[in-house]
Amino acid sequence: MAASYRALHRLGERYPALLALLIQLVVTLAMGVAIIAAARLFEWRASPLAAGLLHGLLCACVARWLGLSRWWWWLNLLFVPGLLLASGAPLPSWLFLLGFLLLLLLNWNSFGERVPLYLTGAGTRHELARLLEGRGERFSFVDLGCGPAGTLLWLAKYFPQAQFTGVETAPLSFVIAWLRCLGQRNCRIRYQNLWRSELSTIDVAYCFLSPTPMPALWDKARAELPKGAWLISNTFEIPGVAPQRVVELKDWRDSRLLLWEIG
Repeated sequence: MAASYRALHRLGERYPALLALLIQLVVTLAMGVAIIAAARLFEWRASPLAAGLLHGLLCACVARWLGLSRWWWWLNLLFVPGLLLASGAPLPSWLFLLGFLLLLLLNWNSFGERVPLYLTGAGTRHELARLLEGRGERFSFVDLGCGPAGTLLWLAKYFPQAQFTGVETAPLSFVIAWLRCLGQRNCRIRYQNLWRSELSTIDVAYCFLSPTPMPALWDKARAELPKGAWLISNTFEIPGVAPQRVVELKDWRDSRLLLWEIG
């Protein structure tokens, strides 16, 4: 049992979307067997919505138990109830496929890079800006996995003399980020894997990834970032490497900004 739990936990760290899908399938199978058994033995039938709500609750609990992030708890909780509610409305069937495709395009890098979509909150942006003020007016900044570029664009406007770059491989997130930054002269977006991003000219590298890639990212940062550059991680630590600075954000996720200076 313990070995199976550890294996599933590792799967969630590497491929959270795959584990979330597996949870949905297993809970669906288990509930299907239970509902059929209850109907035959006790002549009891649950309403579809009640069964859907129970299904969502079980999936969310299993997702939390296996260590998936809150994003996946909510997705597991609401997926089947949402489908059941929508199925009673006059909605075309292709809308469900469209919703799935949009979700896939936003989280494409969950499969290859093992990095789900996390969005940086407004409070975090302000604390990040306070840190960056210590670099002066002119510096180069890269967001390794910028998502729809909300944080990147906000910082680019806050520091008009600095240069900002965002890299992203989730197709829909990239398109949104690219369009949003078209009018911002000191901000550019690249469709690029973060591991192929050149860091030798970067003063500050920022990331909000997941626990899995952090050791490899530290190796890349030490090898490529110039002396005195910063690596800033939102929430996720580098195992065995203490940060020089920690900023507690006091939000609902208990987030922190962790700063390492390259020596």
